[in-house]
Amino acid sequence: MADKPEKKDVGKIFLEEVNRPAGEKTKKGNGQAVLIPVLAVISGLILGAILIILTTEEVYAGFGRGIFAGLGEAWKVVSTAYVALFKGAVGDPVRIIQALQSGDALEIRRSFNPFLESLVVATPYIFAGLSVALGFRSGLFNIGAEGQIYMGAIFATFVGYSVHGLPAYIHMPLAFLAGAAGGALWGFVPGFLKARTGGNEVINTIMMNWISFRLLEYLLTGPMQRPDSGGSPISPFILSTAEIPQFFAKPIRFHLGFFIALAVALLVYWFLFKTTWGFNLRTVGANPQAGRYAGMNIVLSTIMGMTLAGALSGMAGANEILAVNRTLALGFSPGFGFDSIALALLGGSTPGGVILASLLFGFLRNGATKMMLASNIPIDIISILQAFIIIFIAAPAIIRTIYRLKTPKPESEPVVEPAAQAEGGQ
Repeated sequence: MADKPEKKDVGKIFLEEVNRPAGEKTKKGNGQAVLIPVLAVISGLILGAILIILTTEEVYAGFGRGIFAGLGEAWKVVSTAYVALFKGAVGDPVRIIQALQSGDALEIRRSFNPFLESLVVATPYIFAGLSVALGFRSGLFNIGAEGQIYMGAIFATFVGYSVHGLPAYIHMPLAFLAGAAGGALWGFVPGFLKARTGGNEVINTIMMNWISFRLLEYLLTGPMQRPDSGGSPISPFILSTAEIPQFFAKPIRFHLGFFIALAVALLVYWFLFKTTWGFNLRTVGANPQAGRYAGMNIVLSTIMGMTLAGALSGMAGANEILAVNRTLALGFSPGFGFDSIALALLGGSTPGGVILASLLFGFLRNGATKMMLASNIPIDIISILQAFIIIFIAAPAIIRTIYRLKTPKPESEPVVEPAAQAEGGQ
């Protein structure tokens, strides 16, 4: 393939900003890398509070009685909403203390259930966030995480209910890896097209999303439809040997998948930052021309990056089926793949950052239901709050302007040879 001048589009510029070339660091950059996301979350909560005030009738009625009455109503509405959000996401501290003092094991588990449920919600976010982050590190904009999640769920479900006679220690990992393979397949196709034909991965992954959506509809109304479903588009239940175990009795759903997600995040970190393959992947993602000049295989790195990203998303789909739902239905994902783009941004495209961002989104999503029931605030407020956070992360200049932070100045540093940076080996 002949080298051609690279035409920069919006996606390329975005990736260059997210994935800066090796050696380009800034003074005070590390501090602001932590401070800006924290301030973005705080700013999002403040704007969310303003939105709650502006959309609540009681506040307007209070201002009709007087300014202090209005301010009091505003404080009451916001405090009620955010307290309910906290209790729904973490639990009621009073109830937790009382349960611990009573020594009743069942009551202790129930008092901690909101916290544990938030971890359940955060688990698929971790897998999907790692997928998009790895894509960013590879110089690829993976918009296909949602479709890859669907394919992972399809593959894991099929292996989960159709393969009989295997012990759990074989069947469960096999079904989980089948989900990873399904996502990897859905990532390989746009990765191959990108590497071999220059096809835009954004367009290709979006098209692959729609194919997976329609494929799921076909399968659940045909070959994979449960015989006794009464015509409902739902699959058979997976066998008990394929289930990722839950630690407690219902209604507590906390499961082993959370720790699998943490282990996978650690593995992704090791791969990206401690192996030669990971170094090549990051180098090609940051500067393809430099990678080509250094003799790196651009085609292989591109295909590998998108395939591995797809596999991680497929794990998210497998996790939801094997650990939580136990069966596959339409709309089983509330948009994990699309939210994962925000998670990768918020986490700085690093595994540790993705874990923290996933926990934040998991706690927000789980607490939103409690907030809606306790304060009559629409659950969509949480989506808007997340959008505010994303805006501030994607445009850090806004945060620097609001909080009067100094813009970091570029600082050059010696160029390190690839062999020295990849001492971890393969």
